[in-house]
Amino acid sequence: MTTIDNRLVIIVRADPVICGHSVEARNLAETALERGFDEVRIVTWPIDVLERAGLPLKPLDSVLPYSDGIFVERPAPVGDYKVPDGRHLAGITGRLVELFTDGVPTVCLSLYLSPHTIAASDAVRAAHGTGLPVNVTTIAEAVGSDVTNVVRTAVEEGRLGAAAHILTSYLSQDYCVAVSDYTRQLIISEAERVDAQHGTRFAEQCRAKITVSYPAIDADAYVDLDDGVLDDVLRARGLERDGYVLFLSRLTHAKGVEELIEGFERSGVHGDKTLVIAGRGPQADAFRAAAAASGVSSRIRFLDDVGDAEKPYLMKGCAAFVLPSKPRPEFVETFGIALAEKMLAGGGPIITTLTGGIGEAIGDHAIVVPVEDPDAIARALVRAIVETTADERNEWAVRAREYALQFDRRVVFDRMFEPVVRRAVSVR
Repeated sequence: MTTIDNRLVIIVRADPVICGHSVEARNLAETALERGFDEVRIVTWPIDVLERAGLPLKPLDSVLPYSDGIFVERPAPVGDYKVPDGRHLAGITGRLVELFTDGVPTVCLSLYLSPHTIAASDAVRAAHGTGLPVNVTTIAEAVGSDVTNVVRTAVEEGRLGAAAHILTSYLSQDYCVAVSDYTRQLIISEAERVDAQHGTRFAEQCRAKITVSYPAIDADAYVDLDDGVLDDVLRARGLERDGYVLFLSRLTHAKGVEELIEGFERSGVHGDKTLVIAGRGPQADAFRAAAAASGVSSRIRFLDDVGDAEKPYLMKGCAAFVLPSKPRPEFVETFGIALAEKMLAGGGPIITTLTGGIGEAIGDHAIVVPVEDPDAIARALVRAIVETTADERNEWAVRAREYALQFDRRVVFDRMFEPVVRRAVSVR
């Protein structure tokens, strides 16, 4: 039997969910093996639960395999129909307790505070309660939407208990990180509101403990793409290099797809360019209807089956990449992983907004437009496609890639785990 000397556990909504942080979990898992971890366990939800939740899922046959040593666990629910909502969380928490008490030194990383960090916090407490030896170091990563979706709602409704449950679970972890400075400031501001309403002291603790760790991207999958493969990928889709404008993300209102459709029509670039809208999501039917009602409906295509291996090539081959995100009550773009991926892949210029943490993802390497402004998108498309030369676009792409390399999975992993390693060395 192989001896396991160290293990990384990641709690996340993993593949096949279309979500940048599902991809981040994969990238951190792969890097952990390179950095000396013997085993990685990704603890996540059964696929049927993800489907019932309405989350956008990739086609299962398009999900890339994990390396040997990475195991995806989807614990079965605990209890029967009389425990309608807690059954699956009980399964995940219970499995974490087992992993924390089997004698293997473990680092546990939770992505999303609710419910994953809450599960980690409960599991650590239960593991210590067993009386068995526990050697676990915890890292909680706040991705932002969990704050806007849960903490902010609790604050606005005056529900101290719900907000306190999340914040105390987060702060109880050994290391607290946020995916952008925007997200860190968002958490602090919501903690300040809780403090103002209830006389608590969460904001002070958040300022002292939360650091920034940008999402981990597999740069190897995006740089030095083979031109022959690129041509094959585009040919299979009936596309040509620089012949299309690309949107690739979840299909939700917060992504600005309606404004993109309008801006594309007003720009005039549809004379020889196609708008490709790639992704899945709850508003897919509404966006298809908006495209069908457009005056350039014949120049708009939807792709709902783009796999991980194909995505970098579609990004590299486009004339422009547009992600005009806008703030919504239920979601704010707290970083913009797809934008950083596009910068690594190369290709035409990026057009986006400065919603949330996008500015940290793009630096000064994108054309920025106001939110909900189709006319600005139209002008940006003309600038990106018509008014810049091929040499200018290439120079822009080179500088963008240099900037985005800071988000490579190895760079991010080493920065995130450096204090964990330092702590382990000091304990020895």
